[in-house]
Amino acid sequence: MRLRPALLALAAGALLALGLTACSSSAVTQQPAIAKTKQVTEYPDGQRGTPVDFTTDLVSGTTKTAADYRGKVLVVNFWYASCPPCRAEAKDLQSVSQDTKAKATFLGVNVRDEVDTITAYDRTFGVTYDTTSDVSRAAVQLAFAGTRGPNATPTTLVVDPTGRVSARILGQADPSTLRALIRTAAE
Repeated sequence: MRLRPALLALAAGALLALGLTACSSSAVTQQPAIAKTKQVTEYPDGQRGTPVDFTTDLVSGTTKTAADYRGKVLVVNFWYASCPPCRAEAKDLQSVSQDTKAKATFLGVNVRDEVDTITAYDRTFGVTYDTTSDVSRAAVQLAFAGTRGPNATPTTLVVDPTGRVSARILGQADPSTLRALIRTAAE
């Protein structure tokens, strides 16, 4: 019978160690997940929720709020520089941003890299739309947290002119799909 308390103590210690390991903040656990499949979800007008609210500092040094983007469709792309599908979609996103600039504004939200890396990436891929580093505060990511947020990279959110998420693309964005989602959100 004296063995039972010892076994319980040993089991409790093992569970505690396992729990602490699961909560570690190593570089491996901090890396954003890469989307392995593409999933497009549209949200009807009555299911779009409330307008998002955030404040972020762009890599250009300008501070922007969600309200600054109201009145046009906002396309928010969550990415990081070494993410293969992010790199694959970069030029397409830039092209769509130019083709739809009368209806939509784009915001690139980097979830991992520092400003120098972001600037080099933008230069390499010809990105001219607004870009922010969301690494230290995660303000933009938190604004979209929940079922419509970025669960992996890349994730592209289409936000209607009133600030509500109308669609989400999980994985690499297809240009024709993105254009159609922008048209729908603008209506």
